[in-house]
Amino acid sequence: MSIAFASRQPAPAWLDALRAALPEESLREVGELSDSEAATVDIAIVADPDPAQLARLTSIKWIHSVWAGVERLVPLARERALPLVRLHDPELARTMAEAVLAWTYYLQRDMRAYAANQRAAVWQPRPYRVPSETTVTLVGLGELGSAAAARLLDAGFRVRGWSRTQKHIPGVECYVGLSVLGTSIAKADIVVLLVPLTPETKGLFNTSTFAAMKRGASLINFARGAVIARDALFDALNSGQLQHAVLDVFEQEPLPADDPFWRHPAVTVLPHISAPTNRRTAAKIVAENIRRYRADAGLPEFVDLERGY
Repeated sequence: MSIAFASRQPAPAWLDALRAALPEESLREVGELSDSEAATVDIAIVADPDPAQLARLTSIKWIHSVWAGVERLVPLARERALPLVRLHDPELARTMAEAVLAWTYYLQRDMRAYAANQRAAVWQPRPYRVPSETTVTLVGLGELGSAAAARLLDAGFRVRGWSRTQKHIPGVECYVGLSVLGTSIAKADIVVLLVPLTPETKGLFNTSTFAAMKRGASLINFARGAVIARDALFDALNSGQLQHAVLDVFEQEPLPADDPFWRHPAVTVLPHISAPTNRRTAAKIVAENIRRYRADAGLPEFVDLERGY
């Protein structure tokens, strides 16, 4: 049996990292395989693949994503009854927590206002707020959210968190369930989105959700673009209900040059860089999972295909 790597874009760096971590395995890109060779593949390692690529792999037993987000793979895995494993990498959680802290500081220290003042040649110091006067609500308390909470607490911020299932994080006021989402964000100065994209979280932040936020609060979206109802976000920003939005993810990426987000004065656009996967650490984790599977046919923890994560 062998392993195939599938991605929408050419990915020589991924192939190099995976081959270095799995020298004992035959690992090739799907496009290089003949139909007979594709039929011998039993494991697919993927990075946002085209479903047509996986359709050629008729004998695969499971799919290992090198991304944490797997919403595009869930329908295929459900249709073919294939276990789907997403990446659990402490380095990814560390990188995301770093980004959450950095952009929380950006908002808390009024960096956007100083940038605007520079463009206008205005010398105007602004009042300083200590972190303990700033409340941050993390919407999503999985691996990434939990790591972010720890970094924010260490920096002195007041931290709240919301999740679909009960979490217990020392120092964090945790809320659970859609019925209390509004309560969890009502006192927040900054709301950070870290939830996976599922049918339940699509459009989770909409007109009513923004109305539940404190007027003048800010938003950071490091989840997926579709978690936010786009028109509702523009309305909240234009009315002043939201002061600012830092957006790293969008429903269409790259963001088209004519998209209004680029030019909106209350929006910071980032090119999906909050937590890039570290190929070296990810490849090592994938390799360890595959070796354990080869040894005893035991699968690593896989996605609940009904929940979508």
